[in-house]
Amino acid sequence: MSVSLDSFNCRKKLKVGAKTYYYYSLKDAEKNGLKGAGSLPFSLKVLLENLLRFEDGRTVTKEDILATVEWLATKGKSEREIAFRPARVLMQDFTGVPAVVDLAAMRDAMKSLGADPRKINPLVPVDLVIDHSVIVDEFGTPKALKQNVALEYARNGERYNFLRWGQKAFENFRVVPPGTGICHQVNLEYLAQTVWTKRERVRNAKGRIEVQETAYPDTLVGTDSHTTMVNGMAVLGWGVGGIEAEAAMLGQPISMLIPEVVGFKLTGRIREGVTATDVVLTVTQMLRKKGVVGKFVEFFGPGLGALTLADRATIANMAPEYGATCGFFPVDAETLDFLKTSGRQPGRVALVEKFAKAQGMFRTRATPDPVFTDTLELDLSTVQPSIAGPKRPQDRVLLAEASKGFAEALAGEFKKPAADLTKRFPVEGKNFDLGNGDVVIAAITSCTNTSNPGVMIAAGLLARNAVAAGLTVKPWVKTSLAPGSQVVAEYLAKSGLQKSLDKLGFNLVGFGCTTCIGNSGPLPSEVSKAINDNDLVAAAVLSGNRNFEGRVNPDVRANYLASPPLVVAYALAGSLQVDLAKEPIGVDKKGKPVYLKDIWPSSKEVDDTIRKTVTKALFKAKYADVFKGDANWRKIKVEGGLTYGWDNSSTYVQNPPYFDGMKAEPKPIEDIKGARILGLFLDSITTDHISPAGSIKAASPAGKYLIANKVEPADFNQYGTRRGNHEVMMRGTFANIRIKNQMVPGVEGGVTIHYPDGKQMPIYDAAMKYKKEKTPLVVFAGKEYGTGSSRDWAAKGTTLLGVRAVIAQSFERIHRSNLVGMGVMPLVFQEGESWQTLGLKGDETVSIKGLSAGLKPRQTLEAEITSADGKTRTVKLICRIDTLDELEYFNNGGIMQYVLRGLAAA
Repeated sequence: MSVSLDSFNCRKKLKVGAKTYYYYSLKDAEKNGLKGAGSLPFSLKVLLENLLRFEDGRTVTKEDILATVEWLATKGKSEREIAFRPARVLMQDFTGVPAVVDLAAMRDAMKSLGADPRKINPLVPVDLVIDHSVIVDEFGTPKALKQNVALEYARNGERYNFLRWGQKAFENFRVVPPGTGICHQVNLEYLAQTVWTKRERVRNAKGRIEVQETAYPDTLVGTDSHTTMVNGMAVLGWGVGGIEAEAAMLGQPISMLIPEVVGFKLTGRIREGVTATDVVLTVTQMLRKKGVVGKFVEFFGPGLGALTLADRATIANMAPEYGATCGFFPVDAETLDFLKTSGRQPGRVALVEKFAKAQGMFRTRATPDPVFTDTLELDLSTVQPSIAGPKRPQDRVLLAEASKGFAEALAGEFKKPAADLTKRFPVEGKNFDLGNGDVVIAAITSCTNTSNPGVMIAAGLLARNAVAAGLTVKPWVKTSLAPGSQVVAEYLAKSGLQKSLDKLGFNLVGFGCTTCIGNSGPLPSEVSKAINDNDLVAAAVLSGNRNFEGRVNPDVRANYLASPPLVVAYALAGSLQVDLAKEPIGVDKKGKPVYLKDIWPSSKEVDDTIRKTVTKALFKAKYADVFKGDANWRKIKVEGGLTYGWDNSSTYVQNPPYFDGMKAEPKPIEDIKGARILGLFLDSITTDHISPAGSIKAASPAGKYLIANKVEPADFNQYGTRRGNHEVMMRGTFANIRIKNQMVPGVEGGVTIHYPDGKQMPIYDAAMKYKKEKTPLVVFAGKEYGTGSSRDWAAKGTTLLGVRAVIAQSFERIHRSNLVGMGVMPLVFQEGESWQTLGLKGDETVSIKGLSAGLKPRQTLEAEITSADGKTRTVKLICRIDTLDELEYFNNGGIMQYVLRGLAAA
């Protein structure tokens, strides 16, 4: 039943056609005490509406609501903690499977506490899209899609059986089967509504209970950092860890500070030959330089009218890459057009328009600019064709300078002599050779760009023109096309462009997130051997959002983000050393040089093709039975009841130990005494470095575990698919092949030194040895610790290894929150200090005081660091438990334990 106190007397009726909705009117609230609310950024209006709707005097107070308009006076310098309740939760299977595993474990724990396991059930709608498990094993053949799907089901049978059980066992939980598309694109094209509705029981003015339908902004959190993509259609959402998402599912508010909002003004229009990808790479570089970590970014200005909704979604998608919590676009005429084209119900489109206009949330050219914390500006006409790499999304390079940029990276990033630029090495059994900078992977992949018809059609047209000119892809390039949804495949086929892509080897390989998350599959063995035997810096060019070191493929060290048409272009050129702006991309049938400009399609041709092929009928047909799945999915037998029947022999799904021995009341938190250092890390350690990801090596602790459990190396699958088994995942934590623990200088990979014996060993082995010795652990790091995907296993693995605290110069937002959610203390050095300034070597012991006595958010604590020679120094550290709710989670040993105890006591 609705519990809003409605202090601002703003619950009103909204008539849309024949239907009547109730809503919380921001305009009425402004008249009744929230002076200035109309000047707030659109994204903050969404938060304000959320507070008005959930005002209960406890989790949301009148003072919380007033703080949102007081924000105007400080432009966001607010320390006010608010409780945000998203309308729904979105998951992908990598993070979704462990979340459902945790829910199943919580049901068991609830039973152990003598309470009703049925209390563990999503209280808000949850959609899980299976999109992260398809791997590009087969490519460059018409059979690739069918073969990769068969392999996917063969590898993931246990996981998919478990998810089918979850779909049956839990209420309010839907699963979008494999082969449908990437969760963010399915969200954009089908799940998201811009305005959400809910039937609820409400006490009316006469004190009687009646059923009313309430309309409110569509909001969500997702277990993937690129949940932000849907902000392109005015749906406020961002990525959280699986831990935080589980709490949201179970009715817990997300605690957050009222954010700063940076306004990004867009003017002008994208010029001929420039794509939305070029725009987003430019925006990413600008915002990274500006510094927007932990802030909202909201786009405004006349340039919005020149962007399609797909372009906006492309920009919103990469909010994690530019560091913001979200990149928000308000509702306008383009939003309504997209809702219509993508097949949303007419009644929903009418509701979105009327609701947004009634709330002052509808943008027109005459709309006054909101008040922002700060602003920056981009004239879209100044954007130039670009790529980004070789290791970070913000490292943008102009296409005209890309070859020069690679040469500089080879000497700088990869420390190779200039002479290596021209060296080439034969490939065994092949009639070609390889050199540094050769493109061995060209992948049209990832939600960022495959959601955008503009760049996908451009790639198809460029392929058509290349085929007509007689151009072919270089034989060492692994090509792949993984559309973000079946809609994309349909319009590429309908336009006839898929035939041209097929001729260049860009056959469909699957519907899901592939190369961008490391599911690129193996390179041909001869190519892999040539790269490794000759220590080559091979390159990948992908239309993704992530190009961190070690992520795309273990054989590939230089990774570049590019638009889909440029992916095709680099596959034709075959090397980053080819200057696509000046040099020929190849030769035609008559031996005449062909340049990129000769085959690049015009904007008009792209737009004309979109108008003919991307239609409402196409969307409606492809999403008509979205939850039904293919024959493979439908024939999975569903077993199990209220609680899951765990199979102790499973190497995919195991009951995690988080609730072992848990009591109704939490144990008091103890200070950290005599902890050893598990790792010393530098800046920009990503969740890819920390969390298990990619392939599993036979010699690794995880590989040895699987072999001991009679799994052949050929059947290891990858870490992502085994996220439901903590035994595999904790063994792969801090085990990335490119991570560099400075306790072992000059060595790459997950190794450390165990003290006091001084022996080098895998991090997992050392952690287990310390556990037997009952020695707590800490980790030290530099700036931006935990950037990248919202991988909950980066935090789960950390706690299971016995790490009590992570001490860094700064944290990425989601990972900091996840650490707290797993009972690990995040601490930051004071300005100007680091583990390097302290001269740490890794053989020290660390004690941290103040955890056991009245800990407060952002409290300054003292750490005593004792070196091997017995000398002790005291260092002040800032506790990055930021809110009182987070403190409750930490004191309970984690967010799941907090929620579980609360539900058991209810």
